[in-house]
Amino acid sequence: MRLLLINPTNPIVSIVNVKESRWNRFRVWKPLSLMTIAGLTPADWDITIVDENLGLPEYSTMPTPDLVGVTAFTSQANRAYEISAYFERRGVPVVMGGIHATMCTDEALDHVASVVTGEAESIWPDVLADVKSGSLKKLYAAERTDWSNIPPPRHDLLPPRYPFGSIQTTRGCPLNCNFCSVTAFNGSHYRQRPIADVVQEFSQIQEKRVLVVDDNLIGTRPEHIKRAKELFRALADANLGKEWVSQATINFADDEELLTLAEKAGCKGVFIGFETPSPEGLKELGKRFNYQKQRDFRASVKRIQKHKILVVGSFIIGLDVDEPGIGVRISKTASEYCIDTLNTLFLTPLPGTRLWDQMAADERITRHNFPDDWQYFTLSLPVARYKQFSDTEVMTEMTNCYRHFYSFQRMFGRIWDSFWHRRQPLISLVGNFSFRRNIQLDAIAFNDFMRQRNIAPQPAPRLQSWSLDTKPEALEA
Repeated sequence: MRLLLINPTNPIVSIVNVKESRWNRFRVWKPLSLMTIAGLTPADWDITIVDENLGLPEYSTMPTPDLVGVTAFTSQANRAYEISAYFERRGVPVVMGGIHATMCTDEALDHVASVVTGEAESIWPDVLADVKSGSLKKLYAAERTDWSNIPPPRHDLLPPRYPFGSIQTTRGCPLNCNFCSVTAFNGSHYRQRPIADVVQEFSQIQEKRVLVVDDNLIGTRPEHIKRAKELFRALADANLGKEWVSQATINFADDEELLTLAEKAGCKGVFIGFETPSPEGLKELGKRFNYQKQRDFRASVKRIQKHKILVVGSFIIGLDVDEPGIGVRISKTASEYCIDTLNTLFLTPLPGTRLWDQMAADERITRHNFPDDWQYFTLSLPVARYKQFSDTEVMTEMTNCYRHFYSFQRMFGRIWDSFWHRRQPLISLVGNFSFRRNIQLDAIAFNDFMRQRNIAPQPAPRLQSWSLDTKPEALEA
């Protein structure tokens, strides 16, 4: 029997517009969830994985599958439903899983033959057995995974066209920030895979560079840190020649032994959510962990960088406490922290989060023609009513933030610093130029977004350098 697994695209998301910007190919990684499903599938199934981020295939020319599986983040839901409608017309059942289908199950059930909620490992064999017997159910509710006896993902089923492979070593997050659905989906209990299994899977990944997709690789408690050290020791001892990046909380910088072991294990970059320059903003987001211990963020970043590890800092624009000028304030804060790359997002209410519940109750979600409007929930477009800003004003703040941080002068200063300290200068260069190029792509996407609302679009921003003495007008002619 034939199984077709599909990762849908979202054409308005600049991060995957590889054809629009050659730099973006370095920001696309293999869809691990589909490779995991493939690893759970018995050998008597012929499996094909399609990642639409690499281009849309001609499904009509492919062998007709017996079952289609599709995963989707919220911004991919529209395309997932389009895929389902196409295969439904051909008489092929479509099973949808992933975080959006879990948080919006009733909606998904209106568009696909079957929905799997939660972590699919515990239920996928039942789905396949029911397909074979002709008794596919509408809904399968999966339990959270015990990783002790799970087959490894099928990394061999996708072409070696990705600069990054992907792997997961932990699930769950105890922080439960109001904008994040990780706790709702994976739970607050921090679960770790057996270290031997992680090392074995690392050795099977074709790519030299790997994204560790854990939401928090090192955790927050002493026992979590101890396990992270054990993992790093095992990876260093295996000497696989892999270079990897991951996400972590700022406490990554607190333990010198942890940093030394991470460097030896091949860690080249870490993504850290700073979220906002203000303690009031952290309280609003429910991320109290960041302002504990009166932390010196600049010193923390420098301790990480001392081990030749790049720091990508993430911030959010659109909080109730944010005031005009927040874009440049975030850029200045990121520069003060000396982070290598800045990733700034709009405050976006995603289904399943406390933020969604709050904004829905206050009627502040402005894009609510679902499912069509899910395509705009990319974190790079304003889909909510912000207390201090109109749509155009908040987009101006975002563009000012990026234009300030990614001015040529500041970019080359950071790249030179990475080169001088032998801290991944090539990755630093790619990251900086990718974000700079996406300033213009995001402005184009914003104009299309505004046209959909019958609001006159604004000219795209020019990409010249400018100083703090220059009046920042992101949408000037």
